[in-house]
Amino acid sequence: MSRIGRIPISIPQGVDIEITESNVKAKGPKGSFNQYFDNRYIDLEKDDSNIYVKAKEDVKNANAMHGLYRSLIANAVEGVTKGFSKELHIEGVGYKANISGKKLTLSLGFSHDVVYDIPKEIDVEVDKKGVNIVVSGVDKQLVGLVASQIREFRPPEPYKGKGIRYKDEYVRRKMGKAANK
Repeated sequence: MSRIGRIPISIPQGVDIEITESNVKAKGPKGSFNQYFDNRYIDLEKDDSNIYVKAKEDVKNANAMHGLYRSLIANAVEGVTKGFSKELHIEGVGYKANISGKKLTLSLGFSHDVVYDIPKEIDVEVDKKGVNIVVSGVDKQLVGLVASQIREFRPPEPYKGKGIRYKDEYVRRKMGKAANK
């Protein structure tokens, strides 16, 4: 049995959980989220305040899927209660971001502005200076995906540190060729 899979998932107040044959639907203050699970590998049991994930013993991959689906369902419950967010920071002279509707416009030193269409499930906020971006939403995987796609437009470079980085990311700096003399 998976050690992570054995931990029960607690259901906070104000969260409604509906379990069907291969789907868990969670509704909470931040929104709703559907999480698929493969019922060949696990069974779900629900009582008043907990969800229990049970592995089916006769299936080969049951132990691996036991911990995976427990984590995915726990992330769905946490997403509808607290939500998830990633913070990005833009560093560089003239680099900035603007948001209008569901489009994020990035000025990153190219000859053109980069326009990114924000998915409807995700909220993106930009500060007044245009250098801090906060990506938030209910789905942990989608929040991480959108943040990484925004970062990929101009990843931080090691010589001057210019580019888009995660807020707590450390960029190792190089000296450049002038330091070798």
